[in-house]
Amino acid sequence: MQWAARNEEIEELIHQGESVTVHEMAQGFEAEVKELRSANASFVWKVWNKQSKPRVDVQYHLLQILAERGIAVSRPLGWGKDADCNPVLLTTFDGTSIRKANPKKVTELAKLLSAIHRIGIETEIDSFLPSYEFKSYFFAEADQYEPIDQALHAILPQAGLRRDAIIHGDYHLNNIVENGERLTVIDWTNVQRGDARYDFAWSLVLMRIYLSERNAALFRSAYLEENPMEQEELKAFEALGILRWLFLMKRGGTFRKADTIKRVKGLIQDNGWLDPSLL
Repeated sequence: MQWAARNEEIEELIHQGESVTVHEMAQGFEAEVKELRSANASFVWKVWNKQSKPRVDVQYHLLQILAERGIAVSRPLGWGKDADCNPVLLTTFDGTSIRKANPKKVTELAKLLSAIHRIGIETEIDSFLPSYEFKSYFFAEADQYEPIDQALHAILPQAGLRRDAIIHGDYHLNNIVENGERLTVIDWTNVQRGDARYDFAWSLVLMRIYLSERNAALFRSAYLEENPMEQEELKAFEALGILRWLFLMKRGGTFRKADTIKRVKGLIQDNGWLDPSLL
């Protein structure tokens, strides 16, 4: 392991030669994740040994800043590359996946996302936070799927996309962990300078697909209370979120339950920006 940076806690573990055990965790599409346990603490070891090779230095530095600002994120402990030159990030272990959503948790999730979006991109953050062209990042090779590509061409010029906020890029229940009453945001692989309206709409679309309309409505209400949006503006960004889900489905990157396609059809029919023939 080649460390680019590591803090005192890791230095102490290495210096003491403390015994560490390795435990399997749920794996994502982009990286391998393991829990490391010492006698007194647990850590998360994440290595991007698949197709994705993100800049883990960005995640490391941003998590430091967010933690200092009181945002509920895992505290970064070190980053570098493994023997195969795969990016590695080591953070604190902050709990397990949310087992069941309830109104209190859904409201807290909305306020947590809102708090992230309200952090300004000052000089310190601007010096390292990446900025990407929206379509090429979230819809790479969308031209292979003509109906989706045509819908994007119709919506994007009207949406007025901005790059004035820190966005998580994939904020959903699988990227939130809980430990008692504390919720913590994890997996910042897609973090960038972007449009908070899209970041929120993508989360909302996923809630409408995988949770209940009641929980989604609560999430929407709690977020919009602090970040108002016009109804038509929200519909446009929800349309982008639905298109993102369809795009990922075409590429084999979505989870589907028995009623998932039915729910997605309902979202499309309910959104004036989209043609029902998309599905």
